[in-house]
This record gives sequence, structure tokens and C-alpha cells, in this order.
Amino acid sequence: MTLHSPIAMRPIGVVRSPFKTTAGMPIQTVAAADACARLEVFPEYAAGLRDIEGFEYLMLITHLHQATEKLEVVPFMDTQSHGVFATRAPARPNRLGLSIVRLLRVQANCLHFEGNDMLDGTPVLDIKPYVPALDVRATERIGWFAHGLAQLPTMLSDNRME
Repeated sequence: MTLHSPIAMRPIGVVRSPFKTTAGMPIQTVAAADACARLEVFPEYAAGLRDIEGFEYLMLITHLHQATEKLEVVPFMDTQSHGVFATRAPARPNRLGLSIVRLLRVQANCLHFEGNDMLDGTPVLDIKPYVPALDVRATERIGWFAHGLAQLPTMLSDNRME
């Protein structure tokens, strides 16, 4: 295998979401705290859900199946173009998404959650439990986001993150 060889992955499930198109869909889970959805885990992966109900938050790694590839983007929190790897934009070479969602309940192979920023039919590649002691990092260096974060409370109250 060379460095540029394709990497094959298969989804473990699919998101069932009220968002059928990107119009009006929140673009970050922080703007979608009350937006509910469910992850239907395929039966052959259901055993992997054992003990998941013990976690309040989960990280869903998804394939952004409706996104296009771009290497430079103007993100929603800025007016300047940035390299896609310096943003959280969905227009990525491999179209991988990461959503931190709050698990509400588990019913058989379905995970009901809130914090949904995904389209209906989004393939889920993996699930990881969110553990603050392992996942939270204090930092002062957040690049161009520092300017955008100062505007975030106004953007959230105006619902401009959609």
C-alpha cells in the first residue's frame, strides 16, 4: 500500500435526522443542543453498543456524504478564506465529520441523542465515548477562531449559525 492508496471503510450505522437538506441545518452541535435524532446501528455491530448507556456524551465520526471537497473555505465565523484544515468546515478531502452528541437513551440498536448537526442518512463510521478527563484540553492558542468566538453569543442568539 502506498501513501495515496484508498482506505476502505464501511459505515456501522446511519443517522435519522429531521434535517433533509443543509438549508436550516445547524453546522455545529453547540447550535443544535435541543435538536434530536437517532443513530440506527446496523445489527451486525449492535454488540459493540454494550455498556454505552453509561456515557452522557458520545463522539460520532461520520462521513459527510453531501459535502464537496475544497482546500480553502470561508468559515461561518469569519469573512476571510482559510485552509480547510484550519477550519471545521465539512468541505474536506475525506469528508470526515465529528459530532459530540448527548445520549438520551438506548433502544436495542438505536441511540437517541440531542445535539444533532447531521443530515438524514449521514453514515456513521465509528462511535467513541466522550470522557472529559481525556478529551478536554485547556488552551489559549485557537488561531483565527479567537476573533470568531467573541461573536459567537450574538450568532447563537440570532440563530446565524445555520
